[in-house]
Amino acid sequence: MDTLTVGCAAGFSGDRTDAALPVVQTLIRRGGASYLIFETLAERTLALAQLARRADPNAGYEPLLDDLIRPVLSLCLAHRVRIVSNFGAANPRAAALRIFHLADELGTRAPRIAIVTGDDVAGVVHRAALRDALSARGHDPASITIASANAYLGAEPIAAALRAGAEIVVTGRVADPSLALGPAIAHYGWNEDDWDRLGRATMAGHLLECGAQVTGGYYADPGYKDVPGMARIGFPLTEIDADGHCTVTKADDTGGCLDAHTVKEQLLYELHDPSAYLTPDVTADISEATVTELAPDTVRLEGVRGKPRPATLKVNVFYEHGWLAEGEISYAGRGAEARARLAAATLRERLAECGPLRADLIGVSSLFGDDAGVWQAALPAGNATDVRLRVALNHADRRIAERLTREVTALYTCGPAGGGGVRTGLRMRFGTVSCALPRERVHAGYEFVER
Repeated sequence: MDTLTVGCAAGFSGDRTDAALPVVQTLIRRGGASYLIFETLAERTLALAQLARRADPNAGYEPLLDDLIRPVLSLCLAHRVRIVSNFGAANPRAAALRIFHLADELGTRAPRIAIVTGDDVAGVVHRAALRDALSARGHDPASITIASANAYLGAEPIAAALRAGAEIVVTGRVADPSLALGPAIAHYGWNEDDWDRLGRATMAGHLLECGAQVTGGYYADPGYKDVPGMARIGFPLTEIDADGHCTVTKADDTGGCLDAHTVKEQLLYELHDPSAYLTPDVTADISEATVTELAPDTVRLEGVRGKPRPATLKVNVFYEHGWLAEGEISYAGRGAEARARLAAATLRERLAECGPLRADLIGVSSLFGDDAGVWQAALPAGNATDVRLRVALNHADRRIAERLTREVTALYTCGPAGGGGVRTGLRMRFGTVSCALPRERVHAGYEFVER
């Protein structure tokens, strides 16, 4: 059986939209069974998608879907490169319908599109289980107005859809590595308890899931870790063999670098325990993994083991969390930092009854600040000459939150001196609570979408 090759053309929502074509061209040149994945769904991204669907029932999928798919859809269909992506976000069906529309615009045939179902667990049937799960995490369910709840599904419904003939599989919330594991299960026919193979292919998916992070993007640090061709950095591909081991490469004729160092950095990314990486499909163990450079931009990963998967599935609960108001203003020249600090103190006093005000002096104290301003107050005043003040306020009442935007604008003439470049914003906010549901309470599946 042919070795399976999976290429990745996005590592998050908002990633570059010109990455897919070099990946697809490389897949076609190499031949064999090929898949293209787009990983575009983070926790924050899904919350924004839920807001978009609230405003428009035909929205709620990846906003860059057209730009991601249009350059490669015809090529993928012509050369049997199948596509798997979580760009369905809060509305996989609408995403599938949009792909049909793109196929019409491009004059290509209509693909067979399946959507994965079951990640939405916000319905009445799950409410009691969600309340119990939230209580177990120390949250008061009565104080939370649930806007949505999504379980992290695994690879099996993706694999089932592919086995049934899907050319494109659109998902909502699934675990990131499952986008690559699903094709591997479908291609090789692994059993659902073949833990070692599942664990190895899961880590292959983990190397792909963040796109150019593994090909030098997030690795680059000038003078310490130099990476060539950053403006045309290539996205990764991985060849997964019948035992789940993988060889990672990158798109042909592109920049970036892929070596043992970049692979090890990505391998450890977001792993709380290298011996027990919990996913919906398997518990992966990389404690005895080996990373070997075979050739330039070619790295082999072996030695990953797998253990039985968890009995529960992670669920992200999004709840209504009021309105977030933000404002920014710049100060420059002699005394800029002192004037920015005075502006922050002025706003704190005028908005004291509205609640905690977050104030950051960008360029002086922002990364390590705190909402109460304790850290900033303890930091000795400096002489920065280029400071951007950012303030933020969260409140359940929109009208109260709006006060911040007006007060920041008023700094133009109410002082301190020399403020400029005001920018303000107001948006509805979701909070996030993570909990777990028993696996048997979540019913994952797939269905084909018709025009």
